[in-house]
Amino acid sequence: MSPEKKPNDNPLKALAKVSGMGIQMGLTIYGGNLLGSWLDQKMQWSFLEISLTLLSIALAIYAMIKQAKAQ
Repeated sequence: MSPEKKPNDNPLKALAKVSGMGIQMGLTIYGGNLLGSWLDQKMQWSFLEISLTLLSIALAIYAMIKQAKAQ
């Protein structure tokens, strides 16, 4: 038998977790965009900013789903 999970008594803890996930998602996407933009300027290409931004969006969504399943 597995122990039952108690409902979260403190709604501020739940709010902190959700806002933390949002901040993490935003910073991941922003970091991917900055890295892609920097690489585009450094290597004189024009596709890395879009590619790395889309990749970082996918990674951020994956991380958010993984965290949500763990809770």
